[in-house]
Amino acid sequence: MPDMLLFDLVNRQLRETEIRVPVETETAWVPLIGAPPEEVERVLKDLFHCHPLLVEDCVKLNQRPKLDRYDHHMLLTFFHVKEDLSVVEMAHVIGPNYVVTVCREETGSLAGAADTFRQKTQLMEYSGAILYHLLDSCVDGYADVTDRVENLLDKYERAVFHNPHVRIAGEVFRLKRRLHNIRRIVSEEKTAIGQLSHQQFPYTRKETDAYFIDIYDHVSRVLDSIDLFRESITALLELQLSMKSDRMNEIMKTLTIISSIFLPLTFIAGVYGMNFRVMPELNWKYGYPAVLIVMAAVSFGLWRYYKRKKWL
Repeated sequence: MPDMLLFDLVNRQLRETEIRVPVETETAWVPLIGAPPEEVERVLKDLFHCHPLLVEDCVKLNQRPKLDRYDHHMLLTFFHVKEDLSVVEMAHVIGPNYVVTVCREETGSLAGAADTFRQKTQLMEYSGAILYHLLDSCVDGYADVTDRVENLLDKYERAVFHNPHVRIAGEVFRLKRRLHNIRRIVSEEKTAIGQLSHQQFPYTRKETDAYFIDIYDHVSRVLDSIDLFRESITALLELQLSMKSDRMNEIMKTLTIISSIFLPLTFIAGVYGMNFRVMPELNWKYGYPAVLIVMAAVSFGLWRYYKRKKWL
């Protein structure tokens, strides 16, 4: 990432330069990506004279999404969501003609915003426009994440239908926890973005309100999608339990039918297995084949009966 992107409002040129405070005819985006805490503190405290609480929040980067107002600048905490559903915190410090972005690692949304600024220099005319495109690039990534989660849930559903005993419970529960964390973050981001209007946000213009409303709508749709995903995950787990139960019931029914067929055969074998002296059938020449025929007839009769009842 560059030290700083500086846009000259007079000659309409964009250049990369070392970090400094822009003059009135300039606007700047300062990406402090992966910068050590000492550098973050030096830039915010010594160069831009930010409030000590703001400097502390940017150095520690352990905040929830929020919008803090100070006398000469504002702090917006936002989050980038990675493909594995982990999150990266970003702190945007907004001043009259600058935006300072603090992040521990480079993200795709920040890299994409930097490329956009180089290609369309007019997007850096004022700090509100800079902030909008940073947030827009980040929120666009949310749509990719929701598509990925949707495909993942579809994959799990197909796996459960193919094999109800497939071991996906651990992965599903981990996905549910991550979605819960993302939902909390997105919900608070929605509240913060709702405050970025022309009346409450002094570093933008009235015509930019429509763009922040568009981001607000995108975040709202992402929030709705996450709620649907959480319901789908619960339904998926219930579906797997139901299919396992149905499969177990089918197995128990099969075993019960087999046992019921062999039960009368066991009775017949038990009767002729008793050691009484007077049993006429024991001395009958055709006693053995006759018993076998009776057993076969009983088994066939029970099988036909179960078939007619549609138990098989």
